[in-house]
Amino acid sequence: MPTASNLYIGLMSGTSVDGIDAVLVRIDDGLQTLGGTSLSMPASLRAHLQSLQQPSHDDLSRAALAANELADAYAEAVVRLCRQQGIAAADVRALGAHGQTVRHQPQFGYTLQLLNGARLAEATGVTVVCDFRSGDVAAGGQGAPLVPAFHAGMFASARESRAIVNIGGIANVTLLPTNAESQSSAQPVVLGFDTGPGNTLMDQWIALHRGEAFDRDGDWAAGGCVHPELLSTLMADEYFGRPPPKSTGRDHFHLNWLHQGLQQLSGATPSAIDVQATLAELTALSIAQACPSNVEAVYVCGGGALNGHLIRRLSACVAPRPVRHTGTLGLDLLWVEAAAFAWLAYRRLQKLPGNLPSATGAQGNRVLGAVYEPFAAPDSQAPARLGL
Repeated sequence: MPTASNLYIGLMSGTSVDGIDAVLVRIDDGLQTLGGTSLSMPASLRAHLQSLQQPSHDDLSRAALAANELADAYAEAVVRLCRQQGIAAADVRALGAHGQTVRHQPQFGYTLQLLNGARLAEATGVTVVCDFRSGDVAAGGQGAPLVPAFHAGMFASARESRAIVNIGGIANVTLLPTNAESQSSAQPVVLGFDTGPGNTLMDQWIALHRGEAFDRDGDWAAGGCVHPELLSTLMADEYFGRPPPKSTGRDHFHLNWLHQGLQQLSGATPSAIDVQATLAELTALSIAQACPSNVEAVYVCGGGALNGHLIRRLSACVAPRPVRHTGTLGLDLLWVEAAAFAWLAYRRLQKLPGNLPSATGAQGNRVLGAVYEPFAAPDSQAPARLGL
């Protein structure tokens, strides 16, 4: 039976703002995933968080209220997962909670993930570790991506050079050389960076034109045709040619950015369905261009890995190299990022570095995360905690 010291829960809500993933892991000599659950993001909270992506009236108050509401939603995910796994809150050493990114501006020295960590600790009675990215930014890094160190520990192979691709709202890649390549190379052994938009533009475009939250299995995009001039215009964005380390977000890739690209076209504006097909191709092509020739296989995770059309296009772009999902390596494609933040919470409490400078560009390894301890008092004085 797991002990109270080696169970961690990772909580993740990504740039797609579509849901909350909660994953229970056991960490001792290695990391084992024990189970996971997902909650749909409450519609009102999703709209609130999306509106905060751009400056608007009374931002500070609205952001604080959204951080509270997100903490409550995270707590609900913790309750559900603990009940599913038949454990109590006291069995969990800590929650690793990512929070919701609403601004990512490392070039100005900050990144902002909304979450009231103290409220989450109070609600669950479990130690909370959050605000992981700020420490890396303070050390001169991008604060993202943080998952490459976790990917290296979970997915590196002595026999196969791999690219691990997470396709969330923004897509990122971790390049894992074989052991032999690492030992013979003067370059950093592991690289990781954001490749560009994952689902975010496709989600926003289909919401605008069809009122749907996402393009299920990429069916709408599959019915359209890629518009070559639009694709070239979008791929000309300076971000795609910038060398790593680099990171990006919805601050950069958003509907206004897309509309600017459409306005630059010399001919007639493409149909909405052809724009969607072009956005899927943009995601596939930008990921493929981030996978150098020495990569032997590509492994995908995240919600975008469920988009059949997108994965078919990615497969075509990286052929003859295979595209597989991380489940074939032992970790469910929908649990990877949440598990990574459980691992980062473990690293923080052990006072071990959580970043990978070769991926983020930080000046060195840093212990990441702010810690919120729950109220400790005799049971008669303890606050009620969501049924845990």
